[in-house]
Amino acid sequence: MMEQRGLKKVAKTDLPELILHNSVSLDGSLTGFEPNMELHYRIAGNYKPDVHLIGSATIKKGIEMYGDGVPMEEKEDFVRPKRNKNIPYWAIIDTRGKLKGLLHTCRRFEFCRDVIVVVSGKTPKSYLQHLKERNYDYHIVGKDRADLKKTLELLLKKYKAKRILADTGKILGNLLLNQGLVDEISLLVHPVIVGKSAYNMFGDAAGNISLKLFKQELLDKDYIRLIYKVRS
Repeated sequence: MMEQRGLKKVAKTDLPELILHNSVSLDGSLTGFEPNMELHYRIAGNYKPDVHLIGSATIKKGIEMYGDGVPMEEKEDFVRPKRNKNIPYWAIIDTRGKLKGLLHTCRRFEFCRDVIVVVSGKTPKSYLQHLKERNYDYHIVGKDRADLKKTLELLLKKYKAKRILADTGKILGNLLLNQGLVDEISLLVHPVIVGKSAYNMFGDAAGNISLKLFKQELLDKDYIRLIYKVRS
């Protein structure tokens, strides 16, 4: 496997199972169409992950697309929710503090056990204080950017996360692929072609990533679900 941005493929030992799951157009775009979110999350839920791994850009875009503005923080938002232990945590990579003032929208979501924030040595101290005041678990993993392998090791050790679902965008998804951390790719292919404005899901993949088709199925008449195993 080729390297990208100086990142090397790592040995996949003593790490959680990692599934990269996303909805795409027929031409592989992540944007430019209306995804079937009910079907998307039905598939995600069937994996029964211990943790959802998400990038800050994906969270921010989701709030902008599907939220009705950002609600004001309330007293309850500073308290860790007590939810069923079968509900997955959301581990969010946010080394630059982009989600300051937004994380409570995630914590309020009934299908999020609570939010775990992955930061780095370059994360602004004001953001770390912001997280501390609101009782978010945060972990410094990496000097500049988040060390993804160490992040997975942390989630396994501290949160007993044996299966992680990366329901995220192009940047984090491709980094995980390029570092050899992905075990399975799950794609919900939508019946639409985006064309010239397509934002290709694998546009930053290093290339020569060998896959094995594990399953394909027709869903709701027009949607194709593809599952590939990543060859080691």
